[in-house]
Formats: sequence, structure tokens, C-alpha cells
Amino acid sequence: MKLYVIRHGETDCNKENKYNCRYDEDINERGIEQAKQASEIVKTLDIDLIICSPMKRTRHTMELINVNHVPVIYDERLIERDGGKLTLTSLDEYSCDEYYNYYSTKYVEGLETLPELFKRVHGFLDEIKETYKDKNILLVTHGAVAITIQFYFQKIPEDGMLLKAGGQKNCEIKMYEI
Repeated sequence: MKLYVIRHGETDCNKENKYNCRYDEDINERGIEQAKQASEIVKTLDIDLIICSPMKRTRHTMELINVNHVPVIYDERLIERDGGKLTLTSLDEYSCDEYYNYYSTKYVEGLETLPELFKRVHGFLDEIKETYKDKNILLVTHGAVAITIQFYFQKIPEDGMLLKAGGQKNCEIKMYEI
């Protein structure tokens, strides 16, 4: 089984260096162009199914990249990390290193912790690994979820600093084998 993961195209929050978290915004013009470029790669992949976060930015990205008209299902477990009070704040106001520190104990009201996010996403991956074991799947998702997927296949760094070991740009495609 091959698992392809694409992060949605650029949004205004991405452009403005803000945490968009669960703010349900669409991709911007640059995001549309990124998705169109990514569609050139996606059309060459042998994909049996697309599983997409139901948020606007991922849905729009999926619509632009699904040039081969692969069947699509939406799954809430691929929705972006809940940022709580950080939603729509500047990345300068709260360190990305802290946001992506698996072992952080800093409390932010409403923030989904990384262990909570990992449990949600890794449970989803365990399920699709069994349900679609002979299929190639494309996941259309978000930055925090993409990094969580990466650490399904990699060991968490000893210091918990996930960004130093990973991350995914807008419309970047990564492939994992199960």
C-alpha cells in the first residue's frame, strides 16, 4: 500500500504567517496555482481513493488535483489541529517550535495537544491500513496533520521538536509505504 499525503494550497492565513487552525478559509490565488501544479504530479500516480479533510481549503485543493476523477470520501479525523485561542494569531505571538513540541506542557486554552492529535490521526491511519490494505490512497489534509502522519512512520525526536525533523509545504506531496 502506498499512502500519498498532500497539504492544501496556500491560504491567506499561511501568507500572513497566522495560525489558521480550524478557521475554515479557502485557498487563495497562489494556492490555486500550487494545486494546479500539483495536479500534474497527481495525475501520474496510481491512486485508488482520495480521503480528504472536509474543510474548504482541502476540498478546493482536492477538486483541483483530482484530474483522474478518483473516488473521494471525507473524514473529520483529517481536519486541522484545533488551535483554540491561537486561531488567527500571528506565528510571532506563539512560537512554532512550542506549537510543534510534542512534549510541551504549556497550556493554551482550547489547543488540541500533540498527543491528542497523534492519537486521532494515528488511529485513522491504523484503520485505513486495515480497510484499504491493497489500495493506494491520497490524503488531502493540513500542515499539523501532515506532520503527525510523518511521525507515524518516524520516531519522535528525543527533544520532541517535530519541525526540526519534518514539515510539509503547501501542495507538497509525500509518499509512504505501508
